[in-house]
Amino acid sequence: MPNPALLEAFPTPSDTTFVIEHIAEEFTSVCPKTGHPDFGVVTLRFAPRPARDGGVCVELKSLKLYLQSFRNEGIFYEAVTNRIRDDLARLMNPLWLLITTDWRGRGGIRSVIRAAHGEVPAEWRTR
Repeated sequence: MPNPALLEAFPTPSDTTFVIEHIAEEFTSVCPKTGHPDFGVVTLRFAPRPARDGGVCVELKSLKLYLQSFRNEGIFYEAVTNRIRDDLARLMNPLWLLITTDWRGRGGIRSVIRAAHGEVPAEWRTR
């Protein structure tokens, strides 16, 4: 089962608003229908709250371990994307957050799923 307890955070290093983008290129889970592995790229974009407001950022090693906890999980693309969004939003409470999962094609169909928390600025919605 995906384990949000693996996620750690550290204080935002600035009082100025900025955007962070992390890209995990080797995400793996399992199709609950076929039992076959699913491979995708997970992109996390977010604007942490300023330091003066108690903002935090996700620590990268913990993010990697968290994403790896999906490896043997039978879970649909949409559920993966929303679960990651919910767990990271709960950890960081950012100004906004956007999770995009881009899945390797199977049977001639590729899927891209996006899930947002907060008001994502237009310029960051479909990059």
